[in-house]
Amino acid sequence: MPLQNRVDPFGAIHAVPERGLFTGNRGIIHDPETKTLLKKRWALQAWIICVCQFRNVRREPMGRNRPGGKPGWTELFFLDEVTALAAGHRPCFFCQRERARDFVGHFGKAFGIAEPRAPQVDRRLHKERLASGGQAVKLDRTSIMALPDGTMIAAGNRPYALRDGAALPWSFGGYGPAIGLDAPDLADPFMITPMTAVAVLGAGYRPAWAS
Repeated sequence: MPLQNRVDPFGAIHAVPERGLFTGNRGIIHDPETKTLLKKRWALQAWIICVCQFRNVRREPMGRNRPGGKPGWTELFFLDEVTALAAGHRPCFFCQRERARDFVGHFGKAFGIAEPRAPQVDRRLHKERLASGGQAVKLDRTSIMALPDGTMIAAGNRPYALRDGAALPWSFGGYGPAIGLDAPDLADPFMITPMTAVAVLGAGYRPAWAS
């Protein structure tokens, strides 16, 4: 039975078999006895993206991974970095230090901040991400075309990732065939990826995609 730890682009957490390319966390949000989520969906403003393999570290998902048998952070899984960014996460400074520096550096470039810091990013993202109460940004055809690759939008509650002037339908198992940005399926779209992450993408950050 799959654990409830797979994240969709809206930031909701599901129990599905597919795992994806990345893990990450929002703090401790599970009960290690039952391996189920608590009612809360985050314990920190810092929602991060981690690699699934780091050194020789082995963890028991939703287990007791801290000294003394205490529960460690709750392992969440994402199809790819594009999905994780849409959900409001950002790269981890522990297991992805260079990627995290790159992301925060492009954040500084996007917002004119000479010495950007990760907590600045986290505060902005926490206000914007849909899963922590942020408001969806409505779009029209013209504004979609101006969005950078790696941005995720939704139409009819179906998520799409923008790439090379087209929209790729998202699922936990991967992306479907691309459709044009003027396709009828994209009527009444809204943006999923938080504005801060979109600005970072627009400043030149290149996210990792599922093939």
